[in-house]
Amino acid sequence: MLTSDAYRTLTKVLGALRAHDTETIEALADPRIRNSRPEAEREGMEGEFEGATGDAELDQEQDVARVSGAAAGVLRFSEERDPFALTQFVRLRIIDPEGAYWRRGIEAATRWLRETGKTELRVPYVFVAPDEWGAVGGYPLGRWIADLRRYYAAGTLEAGRVTELEALGMVWSAWDTAWAEGLAVAQDYAAVHGHFLPPTNAVWGGDRMAIGVWAKNQRAAARKTHENAGRRAAGETGVSSAGELSESRLEALDAIDPAWCPAWGIDWQRSFHLTLMHVRSGGALPVRAGEVLVQGEDLGAWTMAQRVGWDALTPAQQWMLDSVLGLDPAVEADLPVRRTQADRWATHLAAARQFHAREGHLRVPRKHVEEMAGEGGGDGVGIRLGGWLDNTRRRADKLTPERRAELDELGMRW
Repeated sequence: MLTSDAYRTLTKVLGALRAHDTETIEALADPRIRNSRPEAEREGMEGEFEGATGDAELDQEQDVARVSGAAAGVLRFSEERDPFALTQFVRLRIIDPEGAYWRRGIEAATRWLRETGKTELRVPYVFVAPDEWGAVGGYPLGRWIADLRRYYAAGTLEAGRVTELEALGMVWSAWDTAWAEGLAVAQDYAAVHGHFLPPTNAVWGGDRMAIGVWAKNQRAAARKTHENAGRRAAGETGVSSAGELSESRLEALDAIDPAWCPAWGIDWQRSFHLTLMHVRSGGALPVRAGEVLVQGEDLGAWTMAQRVGWDALTPAQQWMLDSVLGLDPAVEADLPVRRTQADRWATHLAAARQFHAREGHLRVPRKHVEEMAGEGGGDGVGIRLGGWLDNTRRRADKLTPERRAELDELGMRW
């Protein structure tokens, strides 16, 4: 009843009356005044106006016809009704219309929770209650929630209303809630993987949260925090703290994984961590590509790349590889042999001769791969012969006469 649109016309009428006679209308909002008339006086007044009852009721019914049926019931003051409900109606809709807007907001919020199944009031800013929600249809719930957050932050929201909203699951800071949810997913990810160094495309949790992107954003904020701290320590003034992580949030992430925000790339740190865990679990240090794969990382290829590219690493990384994993820089014998252009030509020409000897021609399909025996009886090697021949045709004018002659002997079609 209190917020129903059915009483809109009645509200306007009583509001207009209040503008001319404030005391009478406000008396309706006080049940002590409305019910203070002695019973004998009421009976006398009823007898006094008994003769005019018919005309009065006719006029009243004509007025009622102009308003809704629900409002017409309120206008019949001769009928018994709950005095408290009537006084609440007058106080809410006539004396305190802002209170009516508040009650509609509470009703809309309650309906939103029921319809969505949510337990928190995280309402999108653009959400407006649909018309089929009855009395609260069309209510700008999202904007109302945003306004309340602003009033709360300014300290102007009444304590009673704060309590009422918190009982519904009000989220005063959507940013704080999102961060807390991200931290919970980060803890779960670290518990399963043994680290918090997810790749950028990683998703995790029941809601498939983009934890990789979230972690990347937190690392950027942490690095900015440390950078700004250094600038302030150097005496620079006016350094903005926008985009920084608070000390408590840094500590929360450090508690999950102390190495979550390394000074170098997380791909390097993740491979280091996985290699260390592999060794600590009793495995041998992988030294060849394809030897050990963990969480999609080829640890053997990674260790070899570190030894070969040792000079490009920072002193801290070199110390970690040397002291923790026992790796050392690659010597000349460990370095991969760099093949010259002549070596590559000889390898592909041998594949072409093998194909010609087997097939009797050199009409090789574009995607054909010729399997060649490995040196010294080792594993075979696949040569992309079809693609090589196509590329050779396109640059035929750049070939030496000797190389053209070698292919002509096999029946090369230029």
